[in-house]
Amino acid sequence: MNIRPTEVYPTIPSPCFVLEENLLLNNLRLLQRVQQEAGIEIICALKGFSFYHEFPLVRQYLAGATASSLHEARLAYEEMQVKCHVYSPAYLEKEFEELASYTSHLSFNSLNQYQQYYQRAAQQGISCGIRINPEYAEVETDMYNPCVPGSRLGIRRSDIGETLPEGIEGLHSHTLCENDSFVLERTLAVIDEKFGDLLPKIKWLNLGGGHLITREDYQVDHLISVLTRLKAKYPNLSIILEPGSAVGWQTGFLKSTVLDIVHSAGIDVAILDVSFAAHMPDTLEMPYKPRIRFADSEPVAGKPRYRFGGMTCLAGDYYGDYSFDEPLQIGDEIILEDMIHYTMVKTTTFNGVNLPSIGKLDRNQNFVLFKSFGYKSFKDRL
Repeated sequence: MNIRPTEVYPTIPSPCFVLEENLLLNNLRLLQRVQQEAGIEIICALKGFSFYHEFPLVRQYLAGATASSLHEARLAYEEMQVKCHVYSPAYLEKEFEELASYTSHLSFNSLNQYQQYYQRAAQQGISCGIRINPEYAEVETDMYNPCVPGSRLGIRRSDIGETLPEGIEGLHSHTLCENDSFVLERTLAVIDEKFGDLLPKIKWLNLGGGHLITREDYQVDHLISVLTRLKAKYPNLSIILEPGSAVGWQTGFLKSTVLDIVHSAGIDVAILDVSFAAHMPDTLEMPYKPRIRFADSEPVAGKPRYRFGGMTCLAGDYYGDYSFDEPLQIGDEIILEDMIHYTMVKTTTFNGVNLPSIGKLDRNQNFVLFKSFGYKSFKDRL
């Protein structure tokens, strides 16, 4: 039976980011299993998943949250009711006192930052650490690789010397990006080689994000074995993982609508009421090709073929090509899958394009609208 994407969700406004609560629950239960069986802590990275309407649910399963700024830390404190693990390349003097009030663990990016802020953090009872650069990463896209030559992120072993600065209780390494447990295993071997003499002298090791534990082909049992061996070798260490993508991975979609179909040099371009550049920037930055419901992600001979264009005037605001069983029509609903992580946290109002609404399908498949946007949202950013 041929399928054409007419309106599947008539009660959901277009455009709209929609979290599917049952899918989020599946991810949280899996992450909780890793925590329990490996004896570690998993905390939610707000830079990838800041869907704060679901933070009370996240808190039931994960150990807390990690933030990269004052605003993220405050959001976690207010909506998840936890103090955060915090890391930033540099802290702002005017914000530090308030940031400290929302912080349980804080990592410094440089020895300069340590010297400037350590005493004030320690007086607040914050456990302090340093971000390290093991100079090893298996990240294919340089934009996401923190170990490229000249990286500003983290301290190399040659910069530390024989001993850690006074009061440092943890090390923080973040060199993964949507990687698996085998990449983590190889990374840990490098960390052990370069920093192993320091590990018995600290209380915690934060292995950062980029652990795509909830991806279907991820070998969870191998991850648990890797972490279990690490804890056996260094029983003094609390081990922390802080994934963002893994929390929101495949937990919802972006609903959009075909506004027009333009025929150009033999290519049919469907113009949507969303923007790849403004609403899904990772599709252009990473880049990756988003999946579309009811569509073949690669053109199929004999089937109607379409390129999808966004609403902005940016020439490169498009993605394609896809095939459908039946020709598209103006007004058809287009569902872009897996649009909950690294989307809402990166949206812009470039060209004055309106932001998508935000809602969820609850556990009973009822739609709940959390918020919509308009002119004020655009103006407030200018």
